[in-house]
Amino acid sequence: MQNLRFDNRFVGQLPADPESGPRPRQVRDALYSRIVPTPVSAPRLIAHSREVAALLGIEETSVASPVFAHIFAGNTLLDGMQPYAANYGGHQFGHWAGQLGDGRAITLGETINAVGQRWELQLKGAGPTPYSRRADGRAVLRSSVREFLCSEAMFHLGVPTTRALSLVATGEQVMRDMFYDGHPKAEPGAIVCRVAPSFIRFGNFELPAARGDIALLQQLIDFTIRRDFPELHADGHDTINEKRRAEWFAQVCERTASMVAHWMRVGFVHGVMNTDNMSVLGLTIDYGPYGWIDNFDWDWTPNTTDAEGRRYRFGNQPEIAYWNLTCFANALAPAFTSLEPLHAGLQRYVDVYGAAERGNTAAKLGLAESSDEHRGLMQSLYALLQKAEVDMTLFFRALVDVDVHAPTLLPFYHAFYDEAKREQHEPEFHAWLARYATQVRHEDLPPAERHAHMQAVNPRYVIRNYLAQQAIDRAEQGDDAGIHELLDVLRRPYDDQPGREQYAQRRPDWARHRAGCSMLSCSS
Repeated sequence: MQNLRFDNRFVGQLPADPESGPRPRQVRDALYSRIVPTPVSAPRLIAHSREVAALLGIEETSVASPVFAHIFAGNTLLDGMQPYAANYGGHQFGHWAGQLGDGRAITLGETINAVGQRWELQLKGAGPTPYSRRADGRAVLRSSVREFLCSEAMFHLGVPTTRALSLVATGEQVMRDMFYDGHPKAEPGAIVCRVAPSFIRFGNFELPAARGDIALLQQLIDFTIRRDFPELHADGHDTINEKRRAEWFAQVCERTASMVAHWMRVGFVHGVMNTDNMSVLGLTIDYGPYGWIDNFDWDWTPNTTDAEGRRYRFGNQPEIAYWNLTCFANALAPAFTSLEPLHAGLQRYVDVYGAAERGNTAAKLGLAESSDEHRGLMQSLYALLQKAEVDMTLFFRALVDVDVHAPTLLPFYHAFYDEAKREQHEPEFHAWLARYATQVRHEDLPPAERHAHMQAVNPRYVIRNYLAQQAIDRAEQGDDAGIHELLDVLRRPYDDQPGREQYAQRRPDWARHRAGCSMLSCSS
């Protein structure tokens, strides 16, 4: 780990808060505050991603050393690390929230790996920062397990995402009121090391714009283009003009569209799509009260805070992403002489998302190309899945092996949550399957090719909330094996894994309403 090479351009090229330390405060004229992680009493490595370690050039022998846990718990800093917490704002649940910032995340530094890739290392749960307000800056084991596992699960699903290097127990207790009902309790603490090329969010730009600090806004825009979008100035000219800023915004819109389309493809619900949780790189960021669709439901949200308004429900995610990009565009407007480039970028989102949705429809159904007929076929299927209470992941995976010459509903029985609803809607499903089989036969794709295409986009394994909760329950009792087992399964989500069928079943009835197994709060 001593070979990690740091190149901390964010702190080296952007203005810092003149005050250091965790005192809560409004930070102006600065994009970050220098802050050192608060040491913990007994750091212990629970799990790590060997893929991310390899990406960073960290050998497995180093991971096994006690020093590793101390570094990624925040107890020890390597030479070259310059820790800080970023200053940003955001719209939360549709309302401007003002200054927010990294309240429990501390970036250790930016490292350059052997092939020249930049990776920012960030500890979540490493202690208070100036942006923690009245909180302690810590994270509990349950939320940390969920973030660690989901970061890696999403990567292996092919969804743009931040990564996770390590999950470290702190040996300390953290007080949390999980249900916001006035009954806090002590829970074991943990820290996740998150890894991404950049953690810059829409909210980083919104805050200086809201404060009228246009010079700082422009400085951040140009820095982000130079560091994180090198393809936009590959001609060797370092000057950032309005044309390049316009193409940069369009790139952000395009990447966001692709990310959300992947969410919809696999049935992922972010749960808290505030603008401060939206990455300019189009990466899934900030895994809090997320969830996977079990029984298909456009209106489902995993976030208890969102239970009444359902702003961040599954079916609303594409529209919310557009709304967030509009807020982002409003923040960027002072850096443009005309609004046309921003409108063009937003249209890029619409176009790219529409194309991705059509592509996902064809891929999930195993059809050669997308058409209005295919889209109608998918929409009618979604309507059936919702009213008959059918598991999304299980249904589409079973569709991979359907006999298009004699389709029946029998191979799909295991995907239904309610037998009475299955019996009620069985004729409609038979009619849909017949219509689908006719379309597949008409296209006449070789069966092996169709099967391979469908299996590559319809996962067998996803990190359902109840599976994560089972691993958490074991870990809280001192058994980390459930985390390791689940992580290993999620490394190959599209492959059939004999002997691991228990990870590819519908949500059990006992988990329907149990805390952590369906909906979750923002508390962690």
